[in-house]
Amino acid sequence: MTSAMMGSRILAALAEVRDPELDEPITTLGFVTSADVDDDGTAEVHLRLPTYFCAPNFAYLMVADAYDSVSALDGVRRTAVVLDDHFASDAINDGVAARAGFVRSFEGEAVDELDSLRADFLRKSVMAGTDVVCRPLGLGPDELAAATLGDVPSSAALDRLRRRRRELGLPFDDGAPLLIDPSTGAPIGVASVPLHLRKARLTRTSLDANTGICRGMLRHRYTTDGQGEEPSDHPARRP
Repeated sequence: MTSAMMGSRILAALAEVRDPELDEPITTLGFVTSADVDDDGTAEVHLRLPTYFCAPNFAYLMVADAYDSVSALDGVRRTAVVLDDHFASDAINDGVAARAGFVRSFEGEAVDELDSLRADFLRKSVMAGTDVVCRPLGLGPDELAAATLGDVPSSAALDRLRRRRRELGLPFDDGAPLLIDPSTGAPIGVASVPLHLRKARLTRTSLDANTGICRGMLRHRYTTDGQGEEPSDHPARRP
C-alpha cells in the first residue's frame, strides 16, 4: 500500500475521533494539522486547538483517542500524535506516548481518570441528538412517549443517536423507547415529555453555540484549513 493510500486511511481513522465536548469529528473541526506516514509504517499526526489554554482533560482525550485510532490500523507500526501550541503539550504528548493515563501524566494535579467526564459528554450528546431526531417528527407528548427508535424514519441523526446510546450502554435497538433518561436509561413518561424536550433543545443549542465559537477562534488563530476540514472562505484564512 502506498504512503498516499495509508495517509487517506489515517485521516479516515481520525475522522472517528471526536471533540468530547462538542461531539464533532476533530477533522471537520479543523483540529488536524497534518497526518503522514512514512515507508516504514511510522504515522505522525499533529493536532491543534482553538486556544493555547483549552482544557487539558479535553485535549488529553482527543490526543489519546487519536493515538488509539491510528495505532489500530493495519500497516501502522508506530504512532506519534503531537499536540502543538498548547500550554500542557509536553505532559499530554509524553503521557499519551507512554500510555500513562491522565492521572500519571498530570501527577500531583489530576486525581481521576477521564471515564466519568467522557460519560457526561455522551449523555449531553444523547440529549442533543434527541432534539435533532424528535423535532422534525411533529408528534405530541403521548405519541413521543410511546414511540420506539424503530418508529423513527432512518436518518444520519438517528444513527448518531443510536451510536451514542450504545456507547453509554443504553438501549439502542428498534424496540428501545425513543425518549429515555440518559443517566438511567429509564423511559420518559408522558407528563415529563415537554420538560425533557426543552432540556434536549437547550443542550443542542448550547453544543451548536460552543461549536461555532470554537470554529471561529480556530480560524482566527490559524491561517490554513485543517486536514479533512471543509475549505474555508473565512476572511481570517489566507487562500
